Amino acid sequence: MSIVSSNAERLIGRIATFRRVTVAFSGGVDSSVVAAAAMRAGLDSLLAVTANSPSVPEWQLQWAGRIAQQIGIEQQVVATDEANREEYLRNDTRRCFYCKETLYRTLAQLASHDPTTVLVSGTNADDLGDYRPGIEAGNLAAVQTPLADLGLGKQDVRELARFFGLENAELPASPCLASRVAYGVPVTPERLLRVERAESWLRDRGFSDVRVRVHHDELARVEVPATELSRLLNSSLAAQLNETLRTIGFRFVTIDLQGLESGSMNRVLVRIGEKIH
Repeated sequence: MSIVSSNAERLIGRIATFRRVTVAFSGGVDSSVVAAAAMRAGLDSLLAVTANSPSVPEWQLQWAGRIAQQIGIEQQVVATDEANREEYLRNDTRRCFYCKETLYRTLAQLASHDPTTVLVSGTNADDLGDYRPGIEAGNLAAVQTPLADLGLGKQDVRELARFFGLENAELPASPCLASRVAYGVPVTPERLLRVERAESWLRDRGFSDVRVRVHHDELARVEVPATELSRLLNSSLAAQLNETLRTIGFRFVTIDLQGLESGSMNRVLVRIGEKIH
């Protein structure tokens, strides 16, 4: 038995112990692998729930529906109201906690008709090494994390996605749009829409992965993979980028010469070599 098939068997077996499951399903590779394994676990009840809010881009909702259909899992899309919470809107370092707390409360309400239903997320083992207040919210809501529990990291998850034949096995990670907004800059639907439009423009021009970060004074900091920087820095394309993002509503546009770095907003949390939690 290969390592991948062994991991698949372990994951399916772990999820099978829950019997009735609701998956927090974003359509990303992590939650998709959990959902695919759950479909093979012979559960008594299984539902994938996808959050719909201003922080979720339209393309991601479409992917979630497409992957749910491929897996064959019942999917429910629900509106979440984190944008109505002052704690979330002010965007301090606990924003992700309030967002996930709202999500898991919504999932718990859906599952309230049967107290034996278990909430499951796609948190993987690598996520535990970063500053992720949302994981704390999950712990408080008794959300199960089978990938992390089995020590399965991002590379393992992508191998499992290929093993299960999922279309999104190579899909780049895409945290919510609110994660693009610098701490202390209020999260508003208008800012999130600007980010979505700007990133869509870049993807339409062939960039494999993008982040448009929002800083104070409506400064947009654009990240693309380091291997694709030279094309973005081409004078013609750079001029188009500047004009487009300013038209969208940004006042200033800059390109991060370090290239794309997941979680780069958390650089501000580093003090004397340690992260503030």
